[in-house]
Amino acid sequence: MDAALKVLVADDHPLILQGLRRSLEACDDIDVVGEAQSGTELLALVERRAPDVVLLDMRMPEPDGLECVREIRKSWPDVRTVVLSACDDAESIDAALLAGANAYVLKSVGATDIAAVLRQVSAGGAVFHAPSRPVGSNGADDGPGSPLLTERESAILAAVAEGKTSKAISSDLWVSEHTVKFHLTNIYRKLGVANRSGAIRYAYEHGLVSS
Repeated sequence: MDAALKVLVADDHPLILQGLRRSLEACDDIDVVGEAQSGTELLALVERRAPDVVLLDMRMPEPDGLECVREIRKSWPDVRTVVLSACDDAESIDAALLAGANAYVLKSVGATDIAAVLRQVSAGGAVFHAPSRPVGSNGADDGPGSPLLTERESAILAAVAEGKTSKAISSDLWVSEHTVKFHLTNIYRKLGVANRSGAIRYAYEHGLVSS
């Protein structure tokens, strides 16, 4: 049997910490090896507990989550980081990615989704995960079996189908090229494809973009 995934959890709200621990400990393959309520406490625990993944709030005291991500990336490059935040704006996502986070997850997602993200990140994936509904080229529900793309992902998919580069898309959407690539990774995962050409083919075959 494979060793359990060692996870450190950090948030300055005790109730959130308690909920995260309870939900993650229900997973047989995840071991919560510690929890922290400040950046200082978290970094000390990373040193002592050697986790595989750190799940942390972006806004914490002494230092904040983004500074912790930078320090973890610098001092413990093998430790993966997942930012858990209530903010879904492009600026916050961009800031987390630029700091070196491997994933960005909204606090409104379910416990099962968080566990899935931790596993994917541990395996080397990069994830932006948010609640979404099936959307097509016009934003309408497409019914059962449609991939769950956010409106931002749908916009990026449409731009890719038009032949735009990641650099051009980043300019159009006022986000970094890194953020665009991050979204593309999530789009590929949701569509079950490996690259741009696969995503474009899927989009046209399933009516996600206009021909």
